Amino acid sequence: MNRRTLLKTGAGIGGLAAAGSVIGTPLIAQSRSLKVGSYGGYFENSFKEFVYPEFTAATGITVESVTQPNSADWLVTMQQAVPAGSIPTDISLYGRDSMIKASRIGGLIAPLDISAIPKAENLDSYFVFDGPEGPQGVGAMSWFTSMVINPNEVETPGSWTEFWDTEKFEASLGLSNVHSSGLLDITAATFFDGEETMMSNEGILAILDKIRELKPNVTLWWNAESQMEQGMKNGDVIGGQYYLDVANLMAADGFPIKATFPKEGNLQDYGSWCLTTGSEKSAEAAEFMNFSSDPATQALMSRKIGTAPLVDKAMTDLTDEEFAFVSGSPSIKPAYEAYLDNETFIKESWDKMLAES
Repeated sequence: MNRRTLLKTGAGIGGLAAAGSVIGTPLIAQSRSLKVGSYGGYFENSFKEFVYPEFTAATGITVESVTQPNSADWLVTMQQAVPAGSIPTDISLYGRDSMIKASRIGGLIAPLDISAIPKAENLDSYFVFDGPEGPQGVGAMSWFTSMVINPNEVETPGSWTEFWDTEKFEASLGLSNVHSSGLLDITAATFFDGEETMMSNEGILAILDKIRELKPNVTLWWNAESQMEQGMKNGDVIGGQYYLDVANLMAADGFPIKATFPKEGNLQDYGSWCLTTGSEKSAEAAEFMNFSSDPATQALMSRKIGTAPLVDKAMTDLTDEEFAFVSGSPSIKPAYEAYLDNETFIKESWDKMLAES
């Protein structure tokens, strides 16, 4: 989420439309509070400015914002804090991979009374995480990694398969060099059986063989967003993978980049709210998760933070333009379980593939 620093001016979807109000009836004022963790910088500041005040107005529950690092590092912190009885948050924000890890470790995130979060029914069941103890996470927001192209240089592809076409894209693509950044999932969804292919070593190797065929068309294997940004701006790169909202910000600023959803879809990742084991604020946490699952709140976050809603567009008041700025369909879900269960083999095989001339 460090890419949120690109949005520090409050540009992006917030520049397209004013935020819609979240409708809620304040309860009788009570001395109720909740500590909520989220990624820092622009992301956290936007929650403090736009989301938490609406929640407090609707429920009377005040929010103390807690800065947390990426969810993997935060999980390490919680492994020390929870047994010591010194939990820093009542609710934390976890990526699905860290949420799966936490549920496997046990004793870090508490089971939820999903009946106390009725608006979670607005979310696709995929975004309500079931662990060994039952529901343990409610989706907060999502973000997409998108196909992008230079519309001045190439026609919009209808499929990821076109990136393998050397006549169109020889030595002109920019792709992430991180094994878990989505190219494996995209290739699996495009040429194989998706996540199922990712679940075996043979499947991983078959996917990597297909990516080897793509290498002549790649001019930039980027590991920093600024590299891809500059490559698109100066014309060295005319296609690749990049963050949907940032690409749309660049396009709005007049740079030659267009984000598009091919028929196979784009990669969708998401974060979830999880209740910390040992928290005495389960009732307040349920109210916050319920508020977050409201379509009006999801639309508010899209407008003001640049995240994709986890509810159907039809349930929100987002315009077509606002929705397209942060979301689209279809989506490709990362093979989280495969990356967790087979991380060493996947990473070593990926690095070997990249190192080959």
